[in-house]
Amino acid sequence: MPGSAAAEVLDELEALEDSKVRAVNEKHGDDHGVNLTKLRAVAKKLKTNQDLALELWATDYTPAQLVALLICKPKLFSADDLDTMLREARSPKVHDWLVNYVVKKSAHSEELRGRWMQDKDPVVESAGWALTSERVNKSPEGLDLDGLLDTIESRMKDAPERLQWGMNNTLAYIGIEFPELRERAVGIGERLEVLKDYPTPPNCTSPFAPIWIAEIVRRNETAAK
Repeated sequence: MPGSAAAEVLDELEALEDSKVRAVNEKHGDDHGVNLTKLRAVAKKLKTNQDLALELWATDYTPAQLVALLICKPKLFSADDLDTMLREARSPKVHDWLVNYVVKKSAHSEELRGRWMQDKDPVVESAGWALTSERVNKSPEGLDLDGLLDTIESRMKDAPERLQWGMNNTLAYIGIEFPELRERAVGIGERLEVLKDYPTPPNCTSPFAPIWIAEIVRRNETAAK
């Protein structure tokens, strides 16, 4: 790779490493110290470039993979490509950006949602729940919402952290978007108490589903007046 465009990007990213940023990121499981605003600026200069994105992804270096996700062409990946990439994604940020910036823009998102929801790896399954939250919010037709609530009620309390977050997001979206299921969704959240004590900065909405649901419903009703 010496002298290549990918090598130049790696040099630029390595020069942006900041020990203070790394310390903060490592608390969230991310193994890099590059400020994301600066990282996005690097990607913006590169513009869309699928070949370079593939080279950067193959480095297994978190900042390079994040840039790759910003400059790639989501529609060029097959379902199996995206499945492999998800299993290769080591850091939570790479995992989240892959799902949100690439998989959700792919023609294979629904196929992968179904595949990942059945996966035995909780990290992979969490990606399925992220896609399910998107479906609940934007195109819920055909979803078994009561069945999803059954699964959340029986499994969320003891689920690993990332999977728990995915289920909790789906729970909140069901409660927000479907008034007829809101009471049940709030009741599940109150009984399970998942994220009830999660530290929430001032002026931010708690991820605890009953509070989250109530706040967004209140905002929506206020905006509709």
